[in-house]
Amino acid sequence: MIFGVPKESEPGETRIAMVPDTVKGLAKKGHSVLIQSGAGESAFIPDKEFEAAGAKIVADAAAVFAGADCILKVQPPNPAELERLRANQGLISFLWHLRNPDLVRQLAKAKVTSFSMDAIPRITRAQSMDALSSMSTISGYKAVLLAAQLLPKFFPMLTTAAGTVRPAQGLILGAGVAGLQAIATARRLGAVVEAFDARPVVKEQVLSLGATFVELGEKGEPGSSQDKYGYAKEASEELLAKQRALIHERVKLADFVITTAQIPGRPAPLLVTKAMVQDMKPGSVIVDLAGETGGNCELTKANETIVQHRVTITAPTNLPATMPLDSSRMYARNLATLIAELVSEKGFTFDWNNEVFRETCITNAGEIKKGEKK
Repeated sequence: MIFGVPKESEPGETRIAMVPDTVKGLAKKGHSVLIQSGAGESAFIPDKEFEAAGAKIVADAAAVFAGADCILKVQPPNPAELERLRANQGLISFLWHLRNPDLVRQLAKAKVTSFSMDAIPRITRAQSMDALSSMSTISGYKAVLLAAQLLPKFFPMLTTAAGTVRPAQGLILGAGVAGLQAIATARRLGAVVEAFDARPVVKEQVLSLGATFVELGEKGEPGSSQDKYGYAKEASEELLAKQRALIHERVKLADFVITTAQIPGRPAPLLVTKAMVQDMKPGSVIVDLAGETGGNCELTKANETIVQHRVTITAPTNLPATMPLDSSRMYARNLATLIAELVSEKGFTFDWNNEVFRETCITNAGEIKKGEKK
C-alpha cells in the first residue's frame, strides 16, 4: 500500500503521524510512504530524515491525498481534507467518532474506509496500538509541570537556613493512564499526593506509586465500576453526590488538583464545583485535562488560564502537542503496529472476526460500522 502523511492542519497541532523509524518499518514490509514537505518541521523532524528512511517527499497536501491509498493523520480531517478523500481510500487518525457524528456520516457518504485511533479495544494484544494511553502519558506528565509552574510554592520539602518548607499537597482525580503518570511525576518532584478514582481496581496501582488512595465509606468503596474495556462508567446521582462530598473535603487541603476523568462519548463528569473552588486555599492550582469535553471543574474554560476565588484554573486541550518529538514517536509506533494488524500484502484485510479491525473500523463502503448510524 501507499500511505500518505499530510501536514497537520489543526491550529496548534505540532505532531506528525509517522517518524523515520516507522517509515523504515513500513518499507521493509513492502509499503511506500508519501510525506508532505515540511510536515515534520514542527516536530523537529526535517524532510531529509524522512527521505533517508525511504519516504518520498511531495510538495503539498493535494499530492499526498492524490497519490496515497491510505491517509495517516493525527487529528480528524478538516472540510478541505474531506473533499480530497475519495471512495475506497483509507484514513487512519483520531476521529473521536462518538462525539463527531457529522464527520462519521460524511466519511460514510464519501465511501472512505476509516479507522479511529481512539477506538482501539483495551485488550492485551492491542496495548502496543493504544494511542490514547500513549498521549495520556504525556498529558499527565505535562499537567504536573504546569501545576508546578503556576503554584506559588515549592513541590518538595526543603530544609534551608530560612527554615523548613513543607511539601505541596496534591490531589489527582482519576487514576487512568494520565492520572497515574501525574502521580508518578508529582511524587518525583517531591509532592505529597492523594488520588481518587471511581474504579476500585486502580487502588493497587495508586499505592504502588507512593500516593494515598482516597476512598468512600467505612468499607473503602471508592465508587462506580468500569466497563469491559476498563473505562469508567457513569455513576448514579446518589453515588456522584457522595463522591463530590468526599472530593470537597480533600480539595480543601490540596495545593494543586489535577483532574483527568472522562467517559467515552459523554461530557466530562463534574467533580470540582464552584463551591469547592471557593473553599480551596488561596494560590492553589487546578489543571483540568478534561476541558475539551466540558471539564471536570465547573469553572473551567477550555484552552484558558483563569483565576477565580484566588485559585488558578487552567485547561489545556492538547498537551501532547507541547512535546511533539516524543509524542510523534509514540503515536507513530502505535499507528504502525495498528497498520500491521489491519493490512496485508493486498491491502486492508477486512477481517471482521479480528476484534482490533472490527472495533477500530468506523466506516466502510458507504456504511457506518461504529458510532452514530442515524
